[in-house]
Amino acid sequence: MKKTLVIFAHPKFEKSRVNAQLVNVLKTKNHVTFHDLYEHYPHFHIDVKKEQTLLEQHDVIIWHHPFYWYSSPALLKQWIDMVLEFNWAYGPEGNALQGKTVMNVITTGGSRDVYCSEGYNSFTVNQFLRPFEQTANLCGMKYLPPFAVMGTHKLQDDALKNYTQQYEKLIDVLQSDFVTETLSNCLFLNDLPILSH
Repeated sequence: MKKTLVIFAHPKFEKSRVNAQLVNVLKTKNHVTFHDLYEHYPHFHIDVKKEQTLLEQHDVIIWHHPFYWYSSPALLKQWIDMVLEFNWAYGPEGNALQGKTVMNVITTGGSRDVYCSEGYNSFTVNQFLRPFEQTANLCGMKYLPPFAVMGTHKLQDDALKNYTQQYEKLIDVLQSDFVTETLSNCLFLNDLPILSH
């Protein structure tokens, strides 16, 4: 079974009903390491070697975060800037992350229909996530489409329960021998039929 590292970054986690439910699912999963960056690094002093060791020990990496200003909270960006070092994560000798699977799990206040060329955000979620995708490409990782919980401000309890069940199934799929190449034409992993059964 593949080992999964969830790198969680939410500066207001205690106020997030949706993320609390999603994270709660992870506690029951085997071979999943939940790593809360704001809990470990409240002063932003990231232990680079410790983080690199954690990455080396896992096969699947999930960047789990709210979609702050079309990106991630600041600490996750700093984590990427500092941890993914030249000649470790990329560069002539940088192959530590080669072949690992990586993806974003995001929550957004806006609904799916506002993230398109006709919507008030002008671009799709996938377009906004391009820097994460290219980071993965540069590091030789397999980047998957995001799992997105959208319209969180108006999300009913039943819908939230469905999302948490999908997230739990997604973790199972990622830890299995599922062929990730089959996901390339999918905009959101939520849309996979395998998560709806």
